[in-house]
Amino acid sequence: MLSIASDIDALARFGRALADPIRCRILLALREGPAHPAALAEVLEISRTRLSNHLACLRDCGIVVAVPEGRRVRYELADSRLGHALDDLRGAVLAVEADRTCAAGEEKDCC
Repeated sequence: MLSIASDIDALARFGRALADPIRCRILLALREGPAHPAALAEVLEISRTRLSNHLACLRDCGIVVAVPEGRRVRYELADSRLGHALDDLRGAVLAVEADRTCAAGEEKDCC
């Protein structure tokens, strides 16, 4: 059984990974399947340097892994369950958002 501290650490790492829109886009792209950095940079329309920094963060969080392929490296989700977790989390957030109502007088920027 995991301790409370390790549970919190795992959730904090996942939160850190999702805290940046570019990292979210990378995760959603890798949810579709493994990819090389050059292809990811092109699809996401960001520089390779910027992509590299975000991939390093995601590796440090333990969310993605780099798989050597000769002189190249392929990135993929560290575990296929992460793809399912992303789908579940996105679905839950969208469901809650659809049901959300603002308190009286807070209709502007009620988030």
